[in-house]
Amino acid sequence: MKFNWGTGIVLAFIAFIAFIMYFVILASTDNRANHDLVTEEYYKEELAYQKEIDALNNAKDYASQFSFVNQENGIAITFPPKMNYKEIEGKVSLYRPSNKHLDFDFPLSLSNKHLLIPDKGLLDGRWDIKIYWNYQGKKYLVKESITY
Repeated sequence: MKFNWGTGIVLAFIAFIAFIMYFVILASTDNRANHDLVTEEYYKEELAYQKEIDALNNAKDYASQFSFVNQENGIAITFPPKMNYKEIEGKVSLYRPSNKHLDFDFPLSLSNKHLLIPDKGLLDGRWDIKIYWNYQGKKYLVKESITY
């Protein structure tokens, strides 16, 4: 067989395609690259999204009165002074965009106007915080992104 320019170009194309296919297969099967959705039950949560929008609209007056402060022992959240903290019930969700295994929820229980999220579960970086609460029969939601 005679090796000419045409054969060389065809072999170069085949080598290039094999090279690209190798990296596509490697990237799609590697366990270090998790290609997860934000939530496992995406469509189920999408149906309940209107309730979240209503809760955000209810909290518009209170959202600016919240304060999020980084401290040595965690994140201190101060609730609005107009609310009676004894009547507040709900939950706090912390979402880590870079790793779903670090996400956690805990019930909202206040002994005063301040809530402390302990440092033990927080790693440095970005956290999205959602505070869901019920107050006097209405549902509220505040979202905040912080860097700890």
